Amino acid sequence: MDVRSRNNIVVAGRADGPTLLLAHGFGCDQNLWRLVTPILAERFRLVLFDYVGSGQSDMTAWRPQRYASLDGYAEDVLEICRQLDLRDVVFVGHSVSAMVGVLAAIAEPTRFAKLILVTPSPRYIDDGDYRGGFSPADIDELLESLESNYLGWSAAMAPVIMGNPDRPELGEELQNAFCRTDPAIARVFARATFLADNRTDLPKVPVPTLAIECAQDVIAPREVGQYVRDHIPGCQLVTLAATGHCPQLSAPRETADAIASFAAS
Repeated sequence: MDVRSRNNIVVAGRADGPTLLLAHGFGCDQNLWRLVTPILAERFRLVLFDYVGSGQSDMTAWRPQRYASLDGYAEDVLEICRQLDLRDVVFVGHSVSAMVGVLAAIAEPTRFAKLILVTPSPRYIDDGDYRGGFSPADIDELLESLESNYLGWSAAMAPVIMGNPDRPELGEELQNAFCRTDPAIARVFARATFLADNRTDLPKVPVPTLAIECAQDVIAPREVGQYVRDHIPGCQLVTLAATGHCPQLSAPRETADAIASFAAS
């Protein structure tokens, strides 16, 4: 199968610039990068894509067994790298894609020069001294709500995830993205996302890494950003003066500047 059409790959920006591979989060697609891509395109070659099951990807390629864990999404990333012969790429992963990038870089480190993790979380569920932001009961309730009424879940959760209640259009955009996702596919991706535990993978990251967090984020609170910084060797942490889990929409200039500064360093 042609990976370009399977993952709706789009290449933009400077052909002679360093390559950024931008990976979207749960329930989204590459369109959610649209406010940062014009800024980044001035200096970088950009490779955007949709995971199988998202956006304009080839839905016939989706298999529940493959995409029941984050390893399946990491394999999408690696197949894109092989198809385009990408090496020394800077991987930019939003939300769950941060851990997808971690897995991909561990599997094939020669493909990656750096990782940029935007609002990452290695585990969403609290565990002993570790604070992920959600209790086990919270996640059980979230998944039950999503599985029983996906559209209702999308309407309720999108504004919470996005934050910025004074800018309701941002929550509406995220809700619309969720609603474009097939509910059956969303259920599988949600379980892979919210039940994952990638804490033991962090010390194995083989490349320079930047974590970008927001000052207020109910999905990935500040403790999570600090945990990522402390457990990935040499990881840098930037805290944006932004609210919510999607700074590429709520604070695009600040997000793009943080990405560009680390990618070019």
